[in-house]
Amino acid sequence: MVTMVGNEGSIEKLVKDLMYLEHDAIAAYDSCIERLDDKTLSAKIADFKQDHLQHVATLTEMARELGIDAPTEGDMKQMLTTGKIALADLMGDKAILKAMKTNEDDTVTAYERATRHEDAIPESKAFFMKAHLDEERHRAWMSSTADTLS
Repeated sequence: MVTMVGNEGSIEKLVKDLMYLEHDAIAAYDSCIERLDDKTLSAKIADFKQDHLQHVATLTEMARELGIDAPTEGDMKQMLTTGKIALADLMGDKAILKAMKTNEDDTVTAYERATRHEDAIPESKAFFMKAHLDEERHRAWMSSTADTLS
């Protein structure tokens, strides 16, 4: 699925959309943790989930500073992100990680775009860059780990 997050015309809409994306990601992480057979993999995914929770905390503060309501849950896309994980569960841990990697593709793209948003102040850009690096790290681990599984 290709995300449009990061193309918003205002910083307020960008922050709100990033929050929806993060809540969707957290729901997918919860589904993944629950479904993985290998508990070592689940523990690593739980560590990555903590990054997403920190992103939500930072975005919530940004929303407060911008004077906008911060979403407290995902949007309709959540059914797609968690649905991919549920379907992948039928084929095992490798398929689950590959499905999670495709979800991470969206967050990587969204934060990469956010780093270039014309309304982002330096502090916001610094957070977007850090989040982008977190998402790239998650995606790389999911991809390389999935490739080692049979």
